[in-house]
Amino acid sequence: MGEVLLGGTAALLICVFLSPKFIQFLRVREFGQNIREEGPAGHHTKAGTPTMGGIIIFLAVSAPFLILSNYDWRSIGVYAVAMLSAAIGFADDYTKIVKRRSLGLRARTKLGVTIAISILLWYIATQKAGLPSTLRLRFVDYQIDLGVFYLPLIYLVVAGTTSAVNLTDGLDGLAAGCTAIVLLAYIGITFITTGQKDLALLCGCLVGACIGFLWFNAFPATIFMGDTGSLGLGGAIAGMAVMTKTEMLLILLGGIFVVEALSVLIQVFSFQTFRKRVFLMAPIHHHFEMMAWSETKIILRFWIVAAVCAAIGFTVYQASIT
Repeated sequence: MGEVLLGGTAALLICVFLSPKFIQFLRVREFGQNIREEGPAGHHTKAGTPTMGGIIIFLAVSAPFLILSNYDWRSIGVYAVAMLSAAIGFADDYTKIVKRRSLGLRARTKLGVTIAISILLWYIATQKAGLPSTLRLRFVDYQIDLGVFYLPLIYLVVAGTTSAVNLTDGLDGLAAGCTAIVLLAYIGITFITTGQKDLALLCGCLVGACIGFLWFNAFPATIFMGDTGSLGLGGAIAGMAVMTKTEMLLILLGGIFVVEALSVLIQVFSFQTFRKRVFLMAPIHHHFEMMAWSETKIILRFWIVAAVCAAIGFTVYQASIT
């Protein structure tokens, strides 16, 4: 546990001490956030806030992890997926901000790279880490051998989780806080219940970096994580789910992300089918903004929901191995 605490503390301190200079660097080069016209009116004041803070997050994660890690294949797989997902996010941020192309990377490009990342995760998990191609249903303590269909499942986990975390990143500190909570549960899963110390170390570094980033990302934010951060953190959570065989349990562990993603799917389906909106605005955190809830109130309540979901998910996991 000492290495986990050391790695997490180091990541936190790196974020805290390097972020001011990085924020200044971004301001000088005018790498600021573009705000959608159709978004909540209160968000227009955030236009120009430095973004791409995910660079600092993963710099803070990488330094202690690479120094303290024993380079277990499971942790390598999660780290690789996180960094590659962050790279997609960086390319998307760079295209939007520097190249001035509002839509960022083309959908085909994102799809192709996400498939490649999923194949890499599948290869490391099954061929290097020796994990079976099974889906563990921990609610009923049952396993399904998926065989060749395990790869499509991994793609769904990677694509779904990265998209869900990206959708959640719409309020100051919301995604970073929720991600830290989910990864705290994974520290418990990897260290306390399975003894995967390298995975626990990586989770500790990720949690520390998220908390350190929150020092500057909490309301009112002086920097946003951008797609670099949200896609990278989503990739890390997806990798953790695959390497701990909690792909299905992730629906509960990351319940807040599931709710955010479902709200968008429901809104799109309802509008396209019935020409009616279920929510005032999607994702659902914007719905509460439109109901005149303060941003801090929404963030804190969503953190509470995330903590409850993560705690229940951890309890279910622990019950399934006893």
